[in-house]
Amino acid sequence: MSASELTLSVNAGIGKLKLAFFGAGSMAEAIVRGLLERRLTLPGQISMINRQDQERLKQLHDRYHVITPFTEDAKQQSLEQADIIFLAMKPKDAQGALLHLKHFVQPHQLVVSLIAGLSIRTIERLLETSIPVVRTMPNTSSTIGLGATGICFSPSVSDRLRKLSEEIFHSIGITAIVEEESLLDAVTGLSGSGPAYVYYLMESMIEAGKKLGLDDEAARTLTIQTVIGAAHMVQSTGEEPAELRRKVTSPNGTTQAALELLNSHNVSEVFGKAIARAAERAAELGAMIEGGNK
Repeated sequence: MSASELTLSVNAGIGKLKLAFFGAGSMAEAIVRGLLERRLTLPGQISMINRQDQERLKQLHDRYHVITPFTEDAKQQSLEQADIIFLAMKPKDAQGALLHLKHFVQPHQLVVSLIAGLSIRTIERLLETSIPVVRTMPNTSSTIGLGATGICFSPSVSDRLRKLSEEIFHSIGITAIVEEESLLDAVTGLSGSGPAYVYYLMESMIEAGKKLGLDDEAARTLTIQTVIGAAHMVQSTGEEPAELRRKVTSPNGTTQAALELLNSHNVSEVFGKAIARAAERAAELGAMIEGGNK
């Protein structure tokens, strides 16, 4: 397919494009499920590939009826014929996968990376070709259609391909466009790793409730609903979290007593440092991938 033919296909919608997922983990599955549930494409337009786990591919084929090539020739054919190739392997496998991919990737294709820390420059250098690249950072809530994905683009990504990329990730949640690529590491620290911070908080709340005498079910149910309710309050009212916090904090009341203890332990500062460390680690992972090719 030529570049002009790809553009025509983009105008016609995602359903006209062949998609190949190089890597078949949970994030790749989340995107596939989102696209299929929103009927943006058909299973026969999607290929899912991994290097070794044949049982995983069988599960995905049975679940979604997508194409899951088993032989090396069939895998290569799926990647060669794809309009969009999603890099969905683990960071440690990225260099080897890109060095393999460079032998048959074509300039008219679009590459979409889901790999934390892997820069557009490194992708281009490992592929040894000029190709449009979209770098993204989804999070695990994408698996239930409530994800948050940061997106940035290489200069060669056209406006049409930008819109197409956004449409793909809108199928699994919301998107935030980041024009300065270095800020995508901040997205990784904030929302990419963010669900784990909330789960950590919930673990602590549940355990505290149990220590105070609540049974397991009550502690868990109350914690879950509290977190859901608080998130919905911020979203539905449009108010800042700080303002909502002030509204529920009565002078000399129970909430104030708890918040004063949290502040005395600099919990807000620690959270900030944790998010910064996650962003820093994303950059370190990218440097490791890039350094491995020198």
